Amino acid sequence: MYAKTNISESIMVLIIGASSVIAQDLIAHYCKQHQVIAVSRTINVPAGDNLTYIKSNYDEHDISTITKEIFQQYGAPALVFICLGTLHCDNYFPEKRLEDISADYLEHSQKVNFIIPALWMKNICALLPKSATTTLTTFSARVGSIEDNHLGGWYAYRASKAALNMFIQTLSIEMARRAKLVKLIAFHPGTTDSPLSKPFQARVPKDKLFSPDFVAMQLANIIDNTEYQGTAKFIDWAGKPIPW
Repeated sequence: MYAKTNISESIMVLIIGASSVIAQDLIAHYCKQHQVIAVSRTINVPAGDNLTYIKSNYDEHDISTITKEIFQQYGAPALVFICLGTLHCDNYFPEKRLEDISADYLEHSQKVNFIIPALWMKNICALLPKSATTTLTTFSARVGSIEDNHLGGWYAYRASKAALNMFIQTLSIEMARRAKLVKLIAFHPGTTDSPLSKPFQARVPKDKLFSPDFVAMQLANIIDNTEYQGTAKFIDWAGKPIPW
């Protein structure tokens, strides 16, 4: 069994998708004591003493180059958060029925929700030393659970998150051989008050619509106080397991 994560000493925290609202609260939390490297397509706030921003276009070459530069300058991160995801935009909206499916939306969802996070995990985990104790958390979603799917709809989003979950499970098998102390977490933040959930908040009970700060603190507490076996975990904001 893995020991609890100990972050009492200063560590390096890597946060990818740093412009998201939950990521911003994770940055604020960890910057108080630790060195934070924040990666984003856009940089809207100044860096500080414990904060370094890196701009990325998230293509394959750029991800590889940035990851190598981070490891060369800072070494292996103790904590990694991949806070990437999309549900809707100006051109796409979750499908309610089969006829709503489009190749463009399927491709868009797979790229943002699965392919880009997978490329980050590939490049980070490939550079981790055998003795690494890194905890890598990737934002998933409960609707990506195949077993828990009882409502249907949202084809592209569900399929992309299910693909992400399969990647994390498969990666955990290889990492158990390469760096067995590395922990992999697929995290469901719940319905958070964010641009991603805005069109769907009307039907959410007030006590189930979480602030980004609440979710960030829940996640930080889970990582700091929960023990894990040598397999990937799919958990929600309360630390409860979700069936894959």
